[in-house]
Amino acid sequence: MLGEAEPQWLSEEVKTGTTIIAIEFNGGVVLGSDSRVSAGESVVNRVMNKLSPLHDKIYCALSGSAADAQTIAEVVNYQLDVHSMEIGEDPKVRSAATLVRNISYKYKEEMSAHLIVAGWDRKDGGQVFATLKGLLTRQPFAVGGSGSSYVYGFVDAEYRKGMSKEESQQFVVNTLALAMNRDGSSGGVAYLVTIDKHGTEEKVILGNDLPTFFDQ
Repeated sequence: MLGEAEPQWLSEEVKTGTTIIAIEFNGGVVLGSDSRVSAGESVVNRVMNKLSPLHDKIYCALSGSAADAQTIAEVVNYQLDVHSMEIGEDPKVRSAATLVRNISYKYKEEMSAHLIVAGWDRKDGGQVFATLKGLLTRQPFAVGGSGSSYVYGFVDAEYRKGMSKEESQQFVVNTLALAMNRDGSSGGVAYLVTIDKHGTEEKVILGNDLPTFFDQ
């Protein structure tokens, strides 16, 4: 009826969850994510690929609102295509991360998204950038999403500088498997993208094929 207050659930903030990770190795980067999209206690998509291409050798890992994060990725993808045509060569990873940071910060009140940007370029090789709340910082590895709080101790203990491509891929898979086991908002399958000077390799690991640990 007119004048009645709207139900409380309409004004409540919807909680989302995910696990994303990216790591530099000697010659490239590996990105990984789970595939579960949640809204509060409901799973709205079991197999969303949260690793979105920004250019041929630059990807981003999405967390926060799926719609907001995908919108930022699509806008940056378009702007990088234009930028690449203007300069006549592939864009730098830092340029992509800067675009993501600028858009995320400009619309910080309207959008809820955190993107990790990673890729390879001829100048600086493999790079990983965190772009949280106007911050732009290059890191040897970065984790994000609700599942990250369960694995910070693991990644701090297991990360080693100078890991090979295969070691980095296993590091990402193990991190995702642990987070997906502990975090109710993370799950499904694991998506991996490996990028180096030779190109991009995408891989999907089914939940049954993920490594198990002593309490599983």
